[in-house]
Amino acid sequence: METITFHIEEEYDGERIDKVIAALNDEWSRSQVQQWIKNGLVTVNGRTVKANYKCEAGDSVAVSPPDPEPLHVDPEPIPLDIYYEDEDVLVVNKPRGMVVHPAPGHMRGTLVNALLAHCRDLSGINGVLRPGIVHRIDKDTSGLLMVAKNDAAHRSLVEQLVNKTVTRRYKAIVHGVIPHDYGTIDAPIGRDKRDRKKMAVTEENGKEAVTHFRVLERFRQYTYVECQLETGRTHQIRVHMKYIGYPLAGDPQYGPKKTLPIDGQALHAGVLGFHHPRSGDYLEFEAPLPPEFAELLEWLRKND
Repeated sequence: METITFHIEEEYDGERIDKVIAALNDEWSRSQVQQWIKNGLVTVNGRTVKANYKCEAGDSVAVSPPDPEPLHVDPEPIPLDIYYEDEDVLVVNKPRGMVVHPAPGHMRGTLVNALLAHCRDLSGINGVLRPGIVHRIDKDTSGLLMVAKNDAAHRSLVEQLVNKTVTRRYKAIVHGVIPHDYGTIDAPIGRDKRDRKKMAVTEENGKEAVTHFRVLERFRQYTYVECQLETGRTHQIRVHMKYIGYPLAGDPQYGPKKTLPIDGQALHAGVLGFHHPRSGDYLEFEAPLPPEFAELLEWLRKND
């Protein structure tokens, strides 16, 4: 069992420990964290606590996720676009249309199926259906993901995500013309109460979410932007850009129903940087725009 440690920052002073831990990693649900606390898998300053413990700035928190259940996902020999690989970590460029991990009713054709065929030594921290998966991108979002090949690497990469030291920059095309060159969206994201399949900006059940963006190019009705994630909430860029009035082009859930020559949202995780779990060296990778995204960009330059 690997332990993930971090310190409570000022912004979480006075908050419940279960809420804070769930907020720090989008892969952990609050009910899951509460069960870990009940089972003694969470300590604060070396002592077990209850789920309603109120955090104090500077508290040292240790989380020991339980050992995974036996894996029952079939390996599939699906080609992978691998940018880097060693004994600890793998960086892969996920194509648009590929789901990251299996789910009930969708157990084949995922990135995890492909990873299991490529390398069987993946971290088990995230459980049965998500071996090695440290963070995710949506099915119709393309781009770079880091994958942990052992639990020590997984712990290190998660701590870097929690401590906001991972570089994640995305390219996106949004509806509307953004007038300012730079901006920061600081608005909590949680489940949409009216549609549980969607996320929304909400204070009631939202987790901290911060997105920085800069304009790369403007068109008559659209804007080409680069977004940098400070946090990594589900659908974060899609929800945040809609929230400020510039939803992603082609987004079937959050965007207007306008016909554009792209299947799904125009969003690409182009830059990924992190410190290597073993050596500590900073590694950064960049994946070019996929053909369908590049073609949409050229189409806008000619037709918008």
